[in-house]
Amino acid sequence: MPYPINIHSFPQAILHLDANAFFASVEQAVNPELMGKPVVVGKERGIVTAVSYEGKALGIKRGMTIREVQKKFPEVIILNSDYEKYSLYSIKMFDILKKFCPIVEEYSIDEAFADLQGLRGYLHQSYETIGLNIKETIKRALGIKVSIGISLTKVLAKIASNYKKPDGLTLISGREIHRYLRDLPVSEVWGIGPQRAALCEKLGIYSALDLASASEEFIRKHFSKPVYEIWLELRGIQVYPVVASTKDQYKSLSKALSFVPTEDKEFLLAQLAFNLERACFKARQYGLLAKRLIVFLKDEEFQTHSFEIKMSLPSAYPKELLPLLTQAFERLYKKEVKFRQVGVILADLTSKRVFQLSLFKRDHSNSQGCLETLYRSVDKINIKYGRTTLVHGVCLPITKEKPLKKGSSLKIPLLSINLT
Repeated sequence: MPYPINIHSFPQAILHLDANAFFASVEQAVNPELMGKPVVVGKERGIVTAVSYEGKALGIKRGMTIREVQKKFPEVIILNSDYEKYSLYSIKMFDILKKFCPIVEEYSIDEAFADLQGLRGYLHQSYETIGLNIKETIKRALGIKVSIGISLTKVLAKIASNYKKPDGLTLISGREIHRYLRDLPVSEVWGIGPQRAALCEKLGIYSALDLASASEEFIRKHFSKPVYEIWLELRGIQVYPVVASTKDQYKSLSKALSFVPTEDKEFLLAQLAFNLERACFKARQYGLLAKRLIVFLKDEEFQTHSFEIKMSLPSAYPKELLPLLTQAFERLYKKEVKFRQVGVILADLTSKRVFQLSLFKRDHSNSQGCLETLYRSVDKINIKYGRTTLVHGVCLPITKEKPLKKGSSLKIPLLSINLT
């Protein structure tokens, strides 16, 4: 009985982007002193979760214990993971990709597929030139390297991106598929796990080319639908289309603080405003804006109360967001209920600012320009003297003596100003 397969037979070009040693590369981009040095990420877990190419050259691999690395390679720089930082870089990277390709499928924090069909004529560039421009733009803007593969299907594009690392670009045309599959172990084909690879080898299939060259009758007889789909993709027949999607878990930024349960309304609002200041500061450092603001309070019974606000325009400026935060807080706050934690989440982060100007709000862009100028100056002062040197006046009540929850800390602002 034939498998129900949705096959796209029209000409197709799919791009796969893979950020090279992403976590370690981000650490090197943020701290230029780490460039060219062996860097390992995962200190807090005791296991290597990412390693720079300089570290890979020494023989360090993911999954090794940090203790083993320290013993064998004392010169290696070992860092704690900062997933928030990696997520923000991921957003910027994918936003750059979307400037070239409108249909992008975010596959993971450091991988994405893009549909290139029709873009050669639109951009007046070859597929190879489009890929090179994407690579160079990301390298110039973010300081990290990516490898890009372009081919007829997702499976082939992924094989292409893995062909040259780091900083590679490979295009596999229909006539050249056999060249790239010939020496590729079947176990390294996307979607062929250890169990399927073991079955393939028992049936005499050792390379990706062996699998692609097998007859349809043989594949249907010995394998299930997923392997049949991979077989088609290896032969240049598209089964898996690029579906525009976003990994929401990589598109938010949160800040929260716990303390001894209190019902002090002024203090709780000040803590929320302070968390908003911290979240907005970090978003601005990465050139990001939020489309949604989520405010939450956790009571002494550990029940979470939250309220979400969708902004008409994306923002990372407390002056714009504080009125919204205050409205949300008024809805959530309950008199005589003690709260032990408050926090904010900036969600749907984007580096693109889309203005929907009204005929009756011609000065809106000017006000945005003033805000950007104001916070650029505020950020310079906070970077130089400490992140909480300048904050909004609503944060002042946190200078009151309030016992913090054991193990937590609170930085008191050196100077608070009312930014109106």
